[in-house]
Amino acid sequence: MTSKAAKSNADVRKPRLVVFVVYPDIVLLDLVGPLQVFSHAPDPATGKNGYECAVVSVDGDLTETNTVVSIPSLPAAHVSDRQIHTLIVVGGDGAIPGMRDTRLVGTIAKLAARAQRVCSVCSGALVLAVTGLLDGRRAVTHWDDCAMLADAFPNVKVEGDPIFIKDDNIWTSAGITAGIDMALAIVSEDLGRASSFQVARSMVAQMVRSGGQSQFSPALGRQLRDGAGQFEALHAWIADHLHAQLSVEALADRANMSARNFARVYTRVMGITPAKAVEAIRIEKAQQLLEVTNRSIKQIAVQCGFNDEDRMRRSFLRLLNVSPSDYRQNFHVP
Repeated sequence: MTSKAAKSNADVRKPRLVVFVVYPDIVLLDLVGPLQVFSHAPDPATGKNGYECAVVSVDGDLTETNTVVSIPSLPAAHVSDRQIHTLIVVGGDGAIPGMRDTRLVGTIAKLAARAQRVCSVCSGALVLAVTGLLDGRRAVTHWDDCAMLADAFPNVKVEGDPIFIKDDNIWTSAGITAGIDMALAIVSEDLGRASSFQVARSMVAQMVRSGGQSQFSPALGRQLRDGAGQFEALHAWIADHLHAQLSVEALADRANMSARNFARVYTRVMGITPAKAVEAIRIEKAQQLLEVTNRSIKQIAVQCGFNDEDRMRRSFLRLLNVSPSDYRQNFHVP
């Protein structure tokens, strides 16, 4: 092997530098969630961690978060002469004053010029947008800040629903835990799907979510409507028995209620009929299987209780305005 080839292979094995930019009053989980992912992502080519992580601020020192924990950070100058693989602007309440901090915005712009990939977590998109890097691009932030981002930066194509968006080498993510989803997707792109799943498993993540998933969790929505938890056990049972005949009578029996009373109470509490709730839970499971498995649409339709492809297709078009095949094409993790 020539010395030039040896040097090339050594460079390939070098960990990728991930730089997190912080500032006062960040959301702690916006930082430590993605940081945890990149700090433990194995590179299958070396068997070692595939990333080197650095947390920087304009001048360094301790950075206050929205908790009692402060974060030590290096001065941005510490990495200003290095090639950055991924730059991540963290979010938090401090993003709004951060938008007006010319030193912070200038620092991010300079680091971004040396980065192969530039990202934001949550309201970090507001600070990133000031640099102009989001102009003409699709972007997302926390649902509570989407209107602010759209009003302040009309050249940014703000979308309020996805948990994260990749537009070329610019990635933006929604609120807080969505930063973990974005980081896992980046690991999958850099190091392979197996590495991403290994990290997700170590973090006890229920699943690796694609960017096309909504910020608004249907399961959480059901929990919010069912504040007293009256039907929580029933919903869990439905999700575990999607292949069964889930008639109103079967659900009422499970809830220890008469069919008539069950249908009336359930509709009043949940805002939808039991039949529509079952259909929604079946679609949620089908979406997961379309995203992360290679099972055929027919197999998924049977597993989720639709029994045939056509019935599942009609449900997808009615509730999601997209067919199962198109959904898989857009959101399947390769």
